[in-house]
Amino acid sequence: MFTWAFVIIEASSAVGLIFLVLLHSGRGGGISDLLGGSMGAVASGSTVVERNLDRITIAVALIFTFATLTLDLRLQ
Repeated sequence: MFTWAFVIIEASSAVGLIFLVLLHSGRGGGISDLLGGSMGAVASGSTVVERNLDRITIAVALIFTFATLTLDLRLQ
């Protein structure tokens, strides 16, 4: 039961991580520009939307990492 819970957590975080990485803007605009993040991009260098997207992506990446390590230790 414990292992299946971590398999579900890892799979959902993997899909979420792919989605979040694709939301990031490259050199040009991205989804953050579509959500109104381009207003203050010149003045502040990085928009609030982009910074929040970075934080969410890092949090999901940490969840994915810990779920992977837990499954690795559990399945040995």
